[in-house]
Amino acid sequence: MLNKFKGLNPTVLKLGFVSLLNDIASEMLYPITPIFLTTILGASFTSLGFMEGLAEAIASFTKLYAGGWSDRLRKRKAFVAWGYFLSALSKPMIGFATAWSHVLGAKSVDKFGKGIRTSPRDALIAESVDGKNTGAAFGWHQGMDTLGACLGPLIALWLLSLSKENLRPIFYWAAVPGFFALFLVLTLKEKTEKVIQPKNKIDLTKPIYSKQFKKFLFVWGIFTLVNSSDVFLLLKTKESGLSLTQTILLYCFYNVIYTVGSPTLGRLSDIWGKKKVLIMGLIIFALVYLSFGLVQNPHYYWFLFGIYGVYMGATAGVSKAFASDLIPKDVKATGLGLQGLVTGLTALVASTVAGFLWDHYGTFWPFAFGAAGALIAAVFMFFIKEKGSLHEV
Repeated sequence: MLNKFKGLNPTVLKLGFVSLLNDIASEMLYPITPIFLTTILGASFTSLGFMEGLAEAIASFTKLYAGGWSDRLRKRKAFVAWGYFLSALSKPMIGFATAWSHVLGAKSVDKFGKGIRTSPRDALIAESVDGKNTGAAFGWHQGMDTLGACLGPLIALWLLSLSKENLRPIFYWAAVPGFFALFLVLTLKEKTEKVIQPKNKIDLTKPIYSKQFKKFLFVWGIFTLVNSSDVFLLLKTKESGLSLTQTILLYCFYNVIYTVGSPTLGRLSDIWGKKKVLIMGLIIFALVYLSFGLVQNPHYYWFLFGIYGVYMGATAGVSKAFASDLIPKDVKATGLGLQGLVTGLTALVASTVAGFLWDHYGTFWPFAFGAAGALIAAVFMFFIKEKGSLHEV
């Protein structure tokens, strides 16, 4: 069956299982952390949004640095291993927190680890397949990542039942699959390549990227500037009257759709065109966000989270594949790091603004803000060529 998907070579397959384990660890905590922060530690929605955004910004700066360093050394595995180690280490740190600032410190360690590993790992995936199969490769990886997001919350529910809904032990148990992911990374085999000499070091001030890649970064930045953290979706459902268990199950349902959609839409993006799939995803995002702002009946959230999973499947892996097609080989990790930098810096603004709007104007406006920006990004995406010349300036 796997022969139908040429992008699924041993490297891509193994990295998929690494992300599965790591995401089980992360997603055990994702739906309960905002509740832990707001109900136990007393954090405001503005501070919650700032925390989410700052953590992503830290990851993004690290992605760019790690990507450039990885390109110069022509090494990937060491960066990936250290990144997963730090992320595993950060999970129990949250459980020991007695103030929201402590959680910020732990999340910063987690996101620093994410920043170290992401660009080298994505470059490793892109380099292990030809350009015709990047959508399938990134789709598989994103799908396995999201399968972990389905299993993680279910494991958290089981642990909650054992601990009588005491949240802190969940953070300690989350370290276990995280360290298993690290062990699997250490089994990766990496090709040894000659180190690029200092005279060939990457200079980000030189026009090494195509016009189309620069346009993509601009358009992607517009979208991520309004794409606040998913914790606001979870808090909206909790505020509507759903229990903690119902909220976690709803999040699992969303991730099931995401898991199925990511490899499917990734493969289809190689056939239909990655730009078309991305535009479709942005339009779906806008419609879902607008609906979240208007809907009051919590039963509708099942439908909205399902459609939201389709949006994620159409954008998360496909956006990386689209970007990687536009980046020269010698600066692949650096270019993907630039995309991550744009995402993280704008996420800081997006989540902080969303929290401020929630605190001061109500729950409708954060979602209306996101919907409007996504539609603008979808329009601008039409003007990007599917494949630009890597030598354009």
